[in-house]
Amino acid sequence: MSASRSSGTTDALDPDEGPDAPGSDGGSGPGSPAGAVPGSRLLAALLDGMDAALCAFDAHGTITHWNREAERILGWTSAEAVGRTGFAGWAVRSADADDVHGRLMAVMDAPGRQVHEFALLRKDGGRVLVRTQSSGVRGENGKPAGVYCAFSEVHTQIDLERSIALSEALLEDASWGVVLVDVDLRPTVVNAHAARALGGGRTALLGRPLGELILQGVEELEGALQHVLAEGAPTAPAELWVTLRTAEGDRRRCWRSGFLRLSSPLAEEPVPLGVGWLFTDVTAAKLAEQEADRVRFRSGQLHRAARQAAECEDPMEAATSSLDYALAGFADHVVVDLLAGERLVRTAATPFDAPGPCLLVSGGSIPVGYGAGHPAVQAVERRGSVRASAGPGAGEQWAVERRWPRDSAHALCTVLRSRGRTLGVVTFLRAAHRSAFERPDVMYAESVAVRVASAVDLARLTSRDGPRDPSGG
Repeated sequence: MSASRSSGTTDALDPDEGPDAPGSDGGSGPGSPAGAVPGSRLLAALLDGMDAALCAFDAHGTITHWNREAERILGWTSAEAVGRTGFAGWAVRSADADDVHGRLMAVMDAPGRQVHEFALLRKDGGRVLVRTQSSGVRGENGKPAGVYCAFSEVHTQIDLERSIALSEALLEDASWGVVLVDVDLRPTVVNAHAARALGGGRTALLGRPLGELILQGVEELEGALQHVLAEGAPTAPAELWVTLRTAEGDRRRCWRSGFLRLSSPLAEEPVPLGVGWLFTDVTAAKLAEQEADRVRFRSGQLHRAARQAAECEDPMEAATSSLDYALAGFADHVVVDLLAGERLVRTAATPFDAPGPCLLVSGGSIPVGYGAGHPAVQAVERRGSVRASAGPGAGEQWAVERRWPRDSAHALCTVLRSRGRTLGVVTFLRAAHRSAFERPDVMYAESVAVRVASAVDLARLTSRDGPRDPSGG
């Protein structure tokens, strides 16, 4: 084999690399810095460092270049390949040799690149389907001087194309939100779905701290991102509740999130590039799930309260027992005010200064002297339910003025009625750290009030000394 074949390169495609050329193996020419890497060695290093297989032919079809990736795919070394004419008799079947050679060399006279797929032979006799990109090479005089051909295994190329297509689809049209976050936890790429969810434009969100976009829940999100950077992706999706700051106001959302650590494929050691964060909004489903759990729990409480009340010999004990079951997870305090003539009198309550059971007022009922606009009075007048909450900055004074425990900030007053008569009102109270009562809470409170009213009515019927309602209404 010739010297040019054993070295892996010839001068056929490198007209500048003669003995007197700058940067050639023959020495440094004029204008070349001292110690510069010789041109042929630099070319060989570049070719061998490529991720794609590369071979080149001169104008006569003789192989002039053959890099390490070509050797890895086909098994033929540079020494065995360089200097051969075409692939006939060694790297391609005889029946295909003319077609392959003709298609490759035709590129020499054609503009641009051409893509082909060929079945080549490995050194061990196996066949491999490769995809080639070929282009002609021109000499100094502008005439065709040869062909270079880059190729890779078809399945590898298809895998790459799929990966690129998947990335583009995720970052454009995915039904999930996709955000790429750098190591400083700032968004670098945001797809259209994520931009809508975060309440901003795709470019406007880039580079901004997450704390500017998320009012509450950002600590949990950033903690998850930092964990992924340090330890890798979690094994299961996480559900994160966040409150978003938007032009329309604050919005509370639940995002089911998955995380992927992104590392550079070009580094010898894994170098984190950031985190891929994928999420979808599951707020509606989570709220429905929570509501179903709440309804199931409250239904169970009503059932247990009814069973317990059935075992109480004293109807008023049955009433307070029902309220104890109702308080669980629903309210912090409860107050029962019954009508005595035209006045409401305090009949039962939970302790004002600490959690405890609902008990009858010691020493008898106490007139409370509610004003005309008091929520309990309104509930009696309307024969329904009334909700009330302390305004911002109201403090303890709001509750004290209404004869309720000092920590009360939200109230739900529900009338007690039995046999077409108003017996009084039951008031459920929540502290400031809890949310205000909502419509589903009213329905539950009214279900409890029906049971309490029945027990109070029974107590009045069976007690000689119990308070009577002379008005009959």
